[in-house]
Amino acid sequence: MLREVIKDKTHEAHQKTEGKVVRKVKSIKSEQDYIELLKCFYAYFSAVEKEISRFVTVDVLSDLKERRNAEYIKRDIEELGGSVADLPEVTLPSITYTLDALSAMYVLEGSIMGGPYIVKMLQKQGINRAFSFFSGYGENSGKMFSAFVEVLNKYGENPDTHERAVEVANETFTNFGEVFTPVTAQ
Repeated sequence: MLREVIKDKTHEAHQKTEGKVVRKVKSIKSEQDYIELLKCFYAYFSAVEKEISRFVTVDVLSDLKERRNAEYIKRDIEELGGSVADLPEVTLPSITYTLDALSAMYVLEGSIMGGPYIVKMLQKQGINRAFSFFSGYGENSGKMFSAFVEVLNKYGENPDTHERAVEVANETFTNFGEVFTPVTAQ
């Protein structure tokens, strides 16, 4: 199944990106710092979602309208008194057809599973609100991720497509990590 192939072959890129995010979360000392973290997420997720939307519609993913998206991040930023102005630059993964889009979306949807851990880390840093994005689908997060994986596996049934799917997922992880590079380098 494609999900297992992607999970296995993106492990290194996933770990590197996760490390950058965790370092950034641990450096948060104020709500303003949290806004800056959210702006990194918003810049990347909104840009990738726009690319994905060219290929992933409700015909591909029937519960698309119920899925968490960058609007949740924007609401969290605004709840904290921030805005989505002055966003960091992002580099998009190369998305040219539906399986590419689903492979990139695998990274975005997979981030849901880490959201509760980020919330706990933020709470330790004194942040106690604006968690709608990192709350994912609440108790339905596992179910929603599994439903997404079913669609990914269906579109990736042909093993000849797996190498390209892995390439796009790796590119999605790496490019997301780069959004944090200027921030973590300060």
